[in-house]
Amino acid sequence: MLGTIVNSLSIIFGGIIGLTLKKGLNANYKNTIMDGVSLTVIIIGIMSAIKTKNAVLLVLSVVIGGLIGERVSIEKKLDNLGDILESKIKTQNSGFSKGFVASTLVFCVGAMAIVGSLEAGIHQSYETLFAKSVLDGISSIIFASTMGIGVIFSAIPVFIYQGMITLLSKNLGLYLTPMVINEISAVGGVLIIGIGISLLGLKKIKVANLLPAIFIPLLYYFIIGIF
Repeated sequence: MLGTIVNSLSIIFGGIIGLTLKKGLNANYKNTIMDGVSLTVIIIGIMSAIKTKNAVLLVLSVVIGGLIGERVSIEKKLDNLGDILESKIKTQNSGFSKGFVASTLVFCVGAMAIVGSLEAGIHQSYETLFAKSVLDGISSIIFASTMGIGVIFSAIPVFIYQGMITLLSKNLGLYLTPMVINEISAVGGVLIIGIGISLLGLKKIKVANLLPAIFIPLLYYFIIGIF
């Protein structure tokens, strides 16, 4: 769990630094930075999505995952969690839920979260998660400087998500082959593109409702392996 703990702390500390910077930025600077970050997020998503070796699986994963997520209303539940956290800390930041949900998705859907957690659980190797910690720490500085304190609280779902993969790694490692991880990363890339589009304000995409799509490639290759 060491790698996940370090990762979560990097988000918290980066977020604190970002909040400090936020106080010194006027609205014009914040808007420009946010637009730049959003465009960068889209590019990162594209780079992951184009790595797919099975475009049909990519489409099916998004469609099936969207149907499941819409049924469960994941987006609404995440927003409600953000609202609860916002009320508990009595913040006046109206963008709390936006920062919490967006940063949680960005930090969780990438391949490094899965691969790093598996390496930590199976081999007690933390290099990938330490590298992810640096990237997430830098990202949280930028996110918090524009979206506020909600970014800091994304460390909680990151800790839970990566911690569960680490604890279950002995079993998951048998199924999360490089091919499966590559397709999961591609699906995650599509979701990240959706986050960037939402952050730009071009269209409100309920990315959280697409989260189940990440697990469809794992289910697909598991079924294929049986038959």
